[in-house]
Amino acid sequence: MKKIAAASFASILKGYMLLFSLTLPQGIQGIGVNYGTIANNLPPPSQVAKFLIESTIINRVRLFDANPEILRAFAHTGIEVSITVSNDQIPHLTNLTFAQQWLNTNVQPFVPDTDLIRILVGNEVLATANKLLISNLVPAMQTLHTALVGASLDRRIKVSTPNSLGILSNSSPPSTGRFRQGYDTHVIKPMLSFLKATDSPFMVNPYPFFGCSAGTLDYALFRPNPGEVDDNTSLRYTNMLDAQLDAVYSAMKVLGFQDLEIVIAETGWPTLGEAQQVGVDPNSAAEFNRNLIRHVSSGVGTPLMPNRTFDTYIFALFDENLKPGPICERNFGLFRPNMTPVYNIGLMRNMVASAADGHYRAFLLTIIVLSLISLWA
Repeated sequence: MKKIAAASFASILKGYMLLFSLTLPQGIQGIGVNYGTIANNLPPPSQVAKFLIESTIINRVRLFDANPEILRAFAHTGIEVSITVSNDQIPHLTNLTFAQQWLNTNVQPFVPDTDLIRILVGNEVLATANKLLISNLVPAMQTLHTALVGASLDRRIKVSTPNSLGILSNSSPPSTGRFRQGYDTHVIKPMLSFLKATDSPFMVNPYPFFGCSAGTLDYALFRPNPGEVDDNTSLRYTNMLDAQLDAVYSAMKVLGFQDLEIVIAETGWPTLGEAQQVGVDPNSAAEFNRNLIRHVSSGVGTPLMPNRTFDTYIFALFDENLKPGPICERNFGLFRPNMTPVYNIGLMRNMVASAADGHYRAFLLTIIVLSLISLWA
């Protein structure tokens, strides 16, 4: 009887150890933030860099410019940094001499001390409908890459450009995703070809927040919901982000680039907005971002892209009180200017440690109870 009890205890213990290993909080890979600076109340970049490396598990930062003070601040932190060429500089960047000078000023003084991994040429350029910018986008990317090759930096630093979902002419159901006619063959196909040749990702800015209504709020926030079935594939979608990403994937597949990596350059949820907007509050923002982090780093992938993770940059690090546009545009921040969290989504190192400690205490308590049971058996 005692042997049976001991064997049962060993079996149960083994099961609980496996459960403990699965439930213990794991390090998040590839989670980044967008560090915007259109504000007059933000802490100095040196304090921001120190805070991120010492107090958070954020390991990537995307800048909307190439601010030298910020680039210096992130030296020797190990945080990966992406910088941006502004839209208005795109036509000039097609000139190799200009591209080389841009690198001399904005890149070479900071590497390798600062871990620059990517230069983004503009932001949502196709959405501007500016023919000059659009026609020069891919040539600018190619010229900048040529300049990187000349500086022997092309293996360290990649070139890409973030795109809004406005590049799609159709996105629902996801299997019918297509790029806008005209842009598809003249701009996007050459862009995808360049990205594949240089081992660079296709970057998109999917925002379930801007695509949801009162009836689809649960779907947008990753809450339990009936989901939506794509009749063409019989695949069920239980969250809007997967549907948006798979629409992009379907459009890429039509052009023959389904194997290209997709990076989420921007996504987030505001804490404040217009009165008529649904789900705009700190709890909803926390729920979206917490579920987002869990989902993109889980390895589950999407219905059309299973078993994949997605490098993701949450918008945004701070609220930006001088940013123009609707109220929500100024209220996407994860942290206040004093660097305290607006809400908890597990990015603080002490919170992750506390969660792990809680799991460990529960595990030890389970062991004690099982030990007592085995002794009494």
